[in-house]
Amino acid sequence: MSPSGSWQSSTAKFASLYATFFTLSLVLLLGFVGYSITSTMERSTDVVIKWELNYFDSFPDDEVEHAIQNRLEHERLHANYYGLFSADGHRIAGDVLAIPGDVRIGREGVTLKHTLRIDRAQTSPVMRVMAERRRDGRILVVAHDLTHYLSIRENSIDALVLGGALCLALGALVAFLLTQRQMARIKEVRAATRAIAGGDLSRRLPVSGRDEFDMLAHLVNHMLGEVERLMGEVKGACDGIAHDLRTPLAHVRTRLSQVASRAVRYSDIELETEIANVRQDVDRLLETFRAMMRVSEIGTLDRRRAFEEIDLAQLLGDVWELYDPLAESCGVKLTVDTRADAPIFGDRALLFEAFSNIVDNAVKFSPAGSAVSIVLRGTPSGIAVDVIDSGPGIPAEEREAVLQRFYRSERTRHLPGTGLGLSIVSAIINLHDFGIHISDAEPGATITVQCCSQVSS
Repeated sequence: MSPSGSWQSSTAKFASLYATFFTLSLVLLLGFVGYSITSTMERSTDVVIKWELNYFDSFPDDEVEHAIQNRLEHERLHANYYGLFSADGHRIAGDVLAIPGDVRIGREGVTLKHTLRIDRAQTSPVMRVMAERRRDGRILVVAHDLTHYLSIRENSIDALVLGGALCLALGALVAFLLTQRQMARIKEVRAATRAIAGGDLSRRLPVSGRDEFDMLAHLVNHMLGEVERLMGEVKGACDGIAHDLRTPLAHVRTRLSQVASRAVRYSDIELETEIANVRQDVDRLLETFRAMMRVSEIGTLDRRRAFEEIDLAQLLGDVWELYDPLAESCGVKLTVDTRADAPIFGDRALLFEAFSNIVDNAVKFSPAGSAVSIVLRGTPSGIAVDVIDSGPGIPAEEREAVLQRFYRSERTRHLPGTGLGLSIVSAIINLHDFGIHISDAEPGATITVQCCSQVSS
């Protein structure tokens, strides 16, 4: 599977979904932490400012200016700012130059971002400001610098962002490793299932632990064991029956030959005719059993044992040379078009047998004076071979059935045959992972073999 396919797996999708929820949760957490720190900072600062206001409230009105000046002179960290204003807003004392317009008189804290006017023309930091009206009508403004609190908040948020990013990266790495592990197991299962689908029923799915995946593999392996056992029993029974029946039939044919020779000696024409008919029936039965054994043999072959690169054009030319005299004797014109470049990978002997069966059927079912064509052509999915005849054709509802054993169409039942020719073709095509399709030729039928295992040049 390609690397891009790894990110389409269920594990990768769940990991991506988890990463999305984790990121959203982290954003919400950062928002909550920022809001919580800000609220706590403002409440704590309000307590400090109210303590300052209570401190100045303890002085008589005529000593407040001196108290403010004294606090400013002894303010080491310079975190507090003070301003005393007349009732109409004129500055009397302190380093706050004007009453902020956003501040309400009445000990309500307000956060000002760089807008408070202070002495010495320095840049105003973010401050928490509160004001009250004294007994003599003057207004006292106290401000507290929030820079230290904001620094703590920013450091906390930065730590959360960095920690969240590290956790997300670690989670992505773990998800990637888990995905790769799962994809490796999937590749092993795919290789095993392909081998099983190819006929190797002794193959089993890999088991590496005791998780849910392995529980499913155990169940499938148990099922495969039962299928292999039952298939073996059925095949053994069928092969045994075919073998046991073929032997006495061969003996019957031999004895019929002996009887026929005696009938000729005594000039018994009627007996000779009956014996000839019986011998034809026995020959047909023996041919049926031979075809059944051949289909069974093809189904149990090691699919890659005799595979090699094959020139399909040359193979079809050999089939044409073999059947051209037969077609000519039947009054059928057999043509072949192999101009397409057609190297494929397969078993030459089996493919020769398959195409021979197809051409044999085409010639057999085509009337005298008609034509049968073998056409080799290229398609987007590989090389295809069309065998086009002029016979009675195959109805659409029977095109799957004719590839099964013993099925014979009503249109061709009067002709001799076992009904196993196309089943042998189907077994060989399946062994090569090719495709076979039947369509109308109007008149006749077209049997197309799609050879998907074209060898790359």
